[in-house]
Amino acid sequence: MELHTEERDDAIHVVVAEPRIDSAVAIRFKDRMREVTADGPPRVVLDLGAVDFLDSSGLGAVVAVMKLLGPGRTLELCNLTPTVEKVFRLTRMDRVFTIHPDAEAAFADKRSIA
Repeated sequence: MELHTEERDDAIHVVVAEPRIDSAVAIRFKDRMREVTADGPPRVVLDLGAVDFLDSSGLGAVVAVMKLLGPGRTLELCNLTPTVEKVFRLTRMDRVFTIHPDAEAAFADKRSIA
């Protein structure tokens, strides 16, 4: 699972460089996210701009990552493709996650973490 990371301000920007997060890669995705976010800043911005397919296993993996971060840390999403955005909307997970239109909007949003 190829992920690119960059620390910005009070956050880590994680870009998924794969076209799919599905049952075939969900476990690797969770493991890689655990590695790249370990002991990191309080905000994790997950950029899904390259992901054009996300199934229920992929959605479960994203939720699992949010839980792995633990209290005091947040997982925010950005740059969702229309197909992936539809999955979040249909499952109402768009109410669980903060979703930004793009990375610049995510980093312009200076929400404090309590």
